[in-house]
Amino acid sequence: MFTLAEVASLNDIQPTYRILKPWWDVFMDYLAVVMLMVAIFAGTMQLTKDQVVCLPVLQSTVNSKAQPSTSGKADFTTVETTTGQGEDASMRTVSFGSAPTVTPDVPLSRATSPQYQPTESGQELKKEQKDSSGRKTNLDFQQYVFINQMCYHLALPWYSKYFPYLVLIHTIILIVSSNFWFKYPKTCSKIEHFVSILGKCFESPWTTKALSETACEDSEENKQRLTGAQSLPKYVSTSSDEGSPSASTPMITKSGFKFSADKPMIEVPSVTILDKKDGEQAKALFEKVRKFRAHVEDSDLIYKLYVGQTIIKTFKFIFILCYTANFVNTISFEHICNPKVEHLIGYTQFECTHNMAYMLKKLLISYISLICVYGFICLYTLFWLFRIPLKEYSFEKVREESSFSDIPDVKNDFAFLLHMVDQYDQLYSKRFGVFLSEVSENKLREISLNHEWTFEKLRQHVSRNAQDKQELHLFMLSGVPDAVFDLTDLDVLKLELIPEAKIPAKISQMTNLQELHLCHCPAKVEQTAFSFLRDHLRCLYVKFTDVAEIPAWVYLLKNLRELYLIGNLNSENNKMIGLESLRELRHLKILHVKSNLTKIPPNITDVAPHLTKLVIHNDGTKLVVLNSLKKMMNVAELELQNCELERIPHAIFSLSNLQELDLKSNSIRTIEEIISFQHLKRLTCLKLWHNKIVNIPSSITHVKNLESLYLSNNKLESLPAAVFSLQKLRCLDVSYNSITVIPVEIGLLQNLQHFHITGNKVDILPKQLFKCVKLRTLSLGQNCITSIPDKVGQLLQLTHLELKGNCIDRLPATLGQCQLLRKSGLVVEDHLFDTLPSEVKEVLNQDTSIPFANGI
Repeated sequence: MFTLAEVASLNDIQPTYRILKPWWDVFMDYLAVVMLMVAIFAGTMQLTKDQVVCLPVLQSTVNSKAQPSTSGKADFTTVETTTGQGEDASMRTVSFGSAPTVTPDVPLSRATSPQYQPTESGQELKKEQKDSSGRKTNLDFQQYVFINQMCYHLALPWYSKYFPYLVLIHTIILIVSSNFWFKYPKTCSKIEHFVSILGKCFESPWTTKALSETACEDSEENKQRLTGAQSLPKYVSTSSDEGSPSASTPMITKSGFKFSADKPMIEVPSVTILDKKDGEQAKALFEKVRKFRAHVEDSDLIYKLYVGQTIIKTFKFIFILCYTANFVNTISFEHICNPKVEHLIGYTQFECTHNMAYMLKKLLISYISLICVYGFICLYTLFWLFRIPLKEYSFEKVREESSFSDIPDVKNDFAFLLHMVDQYDQLYSKRFGVFLSEVSENKLREISLNHEWTFEKLRQHVSRNAQDKQELHLFMLSGVPDAVFDLTDLDVLKLELIPEAKIPAKISQMTNLQELHLCHCPAKVEQTAFSFLRDHLRCLYVKFTDVAEIPAWVYLLKNLRELYLIGNLNSENNKMIGLESLRELRHLKILHVKSNLTKIPPNITDVAPHLTKLVIHNDGTKLVVLNSLKKMMNVAELELQNCELERIPHAIFSLSNLQELDLKSNSIRTIEEIISFQHLKRLTCLKLWHNKIVNIPSSITHVKNLESLYLSNNKLESLPAAVFSLQKLRCLDVSYNSITVIPVEIGLLQNLQHFHITGNKVDILPKQLFKCVKLRTLSLGQNCITSIPDKVGQLLQLTHLELKGNCIDRLPATLGQCQLLRKSGLVVEDHLFDTLPSEVKEVLNQDTSIPFANGI
């Protein structure tokens, strides 16, 4: 035997799932419990009291029924009782037709005793003797028990015998159908995750704070609209009234705030400042909600399963009602039984009574009533499921009531779960919507960020850069802390990988700020902040992955002097960059573009009248079109690095004001066009390093104003005499080539101050080299030099001498005559330095400030 509690456990679900149980599901659960009680009560009664009592139908009675008397009474067969004298036992003779049967006289029960003779008219029996007597049968007790059991199974309709079990089975099926979506693995995990997140969102202090601030903002707006009216009272609710969760849900606290659209009220936030732990939990909730939404919105399995189980319950209701209604009239108190056991009993027909008939009939009618109510609720559920699109959920009402206008609408299973929650309490969805809003998330990040990055902490991160400027570098933060703008003496601000950076009006306090770095940081600025940056910012670095990351306000900084753009700016995206706006940069002097351009954007010419330096660093992409350079007549410095140029572009020869040209890291093999540089009268610096140049044409002698020539990391094998005709040359760098000889004509370069020939194959130093008495830097390392002439002492202004990596066995003592040379500027092996006389070493070890103190 099982108990009601054991069966009712099939209907149990986790208490936290109750928020997904609308009223109709709860009502059907209670109906299922009542039906279980009906089944168990009927089953208990049947097992303990259910029985059938049968009496044989006498033949004469049958005949009398066939031929009724005029008096309306049945003609009973005469019963004669003969008592033999002198015998110990008495014999009873009962006449049934023509064949009397003699049986021993045995005591019978009250119901079957011959002393009680039933009559159809209900009148009292006539007393023939002193004691009343009825019709006698010849059945003993065992025969009555036998026939009762036989007739129970033969005479009673099957529904009367199995009604409790059918009710129990049907009810269990209905219960399983109602809660299957909570048990099915593919939906159970999503529901469990959803309920867990929903409870945490409801209890989160951030939810209370966000909605409280919204309520306060709304009340402030109402005050402004109702100017002169009486101030509104504050209503604070801490009890669990309507709109708040029930006490049966353990994950939700009873205390909460009411949000009423009817009464104007101001909610006093219970938590005005989030501690660090609450902030971290809220940020984790935002991430969980984001991932859960992406996971659940992809399918509608939960919705389909709920619809399916509702349809199954509806069909089950129709099926039960159809076949059960037909059996109501079959349950009767009286039954006629023909067991075909005449050879055992002696009778062919019995009339039986079923003592549970009336009770079963009432229970059946009650069960049918419950099933009807259950079915109508199922039909209502289907109507609700198809009346509105439950796979779409709009937060429009929440957006109207709060300041979070960006809460997105959701779909599929996510939307269906929220619709189900609304049937429990709409406050859950309202609080849940806070964690779908990016505005809410940004506010939380801002609060947490400001708590973590205080003024004192930021001050510790301020450092001095190479230009001796105060610099602050912020990396991978959720935003820009407010305390940053209190560092009024800051010169350089670097913001890197801060996707939600906002520059408020407080930046106007930073009067020393002139340089700003935005590395993958599409910063937004307020109008007042923009006005300040437009007037005070001088240098701006913008590093990006896509041109869309470049803030539009960058092209409106009219007082900007230097602009550095680092990112993807290929020719296909030139239209998107918005370079036409560069015309607003009226004071721009330096434009640095590090990208993968195939042509120079023509819009750069908008700043041509005042641009003095243009730098284009490609990532190896070949720069093909350079016609736009011809319009940049005022450019004094031009760098085209890593652009896969094979020759010197002809457009460069039109830049009459060009002073410095850098073509580093290209694929230039020949420089025959160098003769055209004679038209560039102001050209003083030519950098052709890191190319594939094999020789230097003699026409280089026509570039008479050249002061610096960089030809390192090429494939030169010799230096032509024409190079040494450049009398103004002060710096010559031919390092890392294959040069074997330094021509004697080098002595003609009387103005030469820096000579670099490191990494070549030179073995002898000509004496003419030491006639260049203005030399300050002489790099001779990694060659095949065996000795250093004593004339090196003539280089009185020498401050840097590199000899490391040669075959030198000693250093000349005349190095001591190089008054500006110190040990830090002498790059040699340690054992070579030890070969110098002690007095020379003492001179080289002197402080560098001593010679200058002597006026040298």
